[in-house]
Amino acid sequence: MQPHDVLTELTRVLEARKQAADAEASYVASLHAKGLNKILEKVGEECTETLLAAKDAENSGDHRALISETADLWFHTLVMLSHLGENADAVLAELAGRFDLSGHEEKAARPHNR
Repeated sequence: MQPHDVLTELTRVLEARKQAADAEASYVASLHAKGLNKILEKVGEECTETLLAAKDAENSGDHRALISETADLWFHTLVMLSHLGENADAVLAELAGRFDLSGHEEKAARPHNR
């Protein structure tokens, strides 16, 4: 599988497991069954683990744990988006719309910063 196909395929799998999978047989289905708070707990946990792995990577030069924890964070973030009826395409479209803007201009233009 090509790297650029991973998000498309993962989005398809997450949606299928959200809709039809048995919570006893599927980790994703079990997260959806437990609800948004459990999913957010996992996102927060993975975020913390990613931050710690980044600090360790800076000190050791070994990035394996950083990459692994970032994958876990992205995965759980995608589960969160799926739970709320969104997917990676919405995030990618948002990022694409930010090209040709300075980071300062983009941040100032966000509705919650006004």
